Amino acid sequence: MAEKLKIKLSIADRVYPLTIDPSQEEGLRKAAKNIELLAKKFEQSYAVRDKQDVLAMCALQFASKIEQKGIDQSEDTKEVFERLKALDQMVNSKLSIK
Repeated sequence: MAEKLKIKLSIADRVYPLTIDPSQEEGLRKAAKNIELLAKKFEQSYAVRDKQDVLAMCALQFASKIEQKGIDQSEDTKEVFERLKALDQMVNSKLSIK
């Protein structure tokens, strides 16, 4: 069993102590940094002062990116399936000629 790592992340002027696997540290620190950067951007662009509103806007931004990637992948998968189906039909038609 790997040893756990204790870290502290600062998000929206609050410190969150976490106990994590060492392999998670880089991803969590990058995520916290991205949240901070986006929160500052929202505060400057929209003159939002309430941290809860800023964090809700950040959550929506990140969640929408994840959802859109899922939609895009689904569409890509459908397109690939249709192309493979067409290729399969071409191959089968050529093989049945012989």
